[in-house]
Amino acid sequence: MAVRLDLNISLDGVVMPSGQTAENPMGEDWDKLVSAYAATRTFRERVLHDTSGEGTTGVDDRYASAYFDGVGAEIMGAGMFGFHAFPDDEDWRGWWGDEPPFRAPVLVLTHRQRPPIEFANGTRFEFLATGPQEALARARQLAGGADVRIGGGAGVARDFLAAGLVDRLHVGIAPVVLGRGLRLWDDLRELERGYSVTSEVAESGVVHVTFAR
Repeated sequence: MAVRLDLNISLDGVVMPSGQTAENPMGEDWDKLVSAYAATRTFRERVLHDTSGEGTTGVDDRYASAYFDGVGAEIMGAGMFGFHAFPDDEDWRGWWGDEPPFRAPVLVLTHRQRPPIEFANGTRFEFLATGPQEALARARQLAGGADVRIGGGAGVARDFLAAGLVDRLHVGIAPVVLGRGLRLWDDLRELERGYSVTSEVAESGVVHVTFAR
């Protein structure tokens, strides 16, 4: 049972762009980070529910497919669930629609008290006010021996990395320089120690770097 984390970052290490607004909650440069991933056939099928077969099928798609394989539970922050989009609507079920792509239990780290939300495709959101170690213990219970994925956002990802809880980190480094935003590597000096590091360049120019114990 491994703990996995997949992220898209810029050449200068930005994982969360600046310029977030209510209309553009992921920041003005988010599309530059995820464009290659969003173009893959796996993303189109799994997230957009596009069954046309359209989308790229090269190296980026191979990593996109692996993102979902073998995951028994997920951990994410309140921002990734989208609490800030409709903060006062108690009936809102997240911005992933009626068929969230996770198809497994998802722990949302938040101080908001809400009952679990279940979807027909196996996705179940459970809301917890706890830290990384406690959340991971609960996720392992739910995962049934499969892997646990840390879905994000940036703050949650950095917390799990800083705590040394991630067994496999994959970053897709987009060939862009953003110059501003939250950087992944700050205060994570020598993170590579204790990992085997490999890299692969995709047709899109994205460099896929994997840190594996």
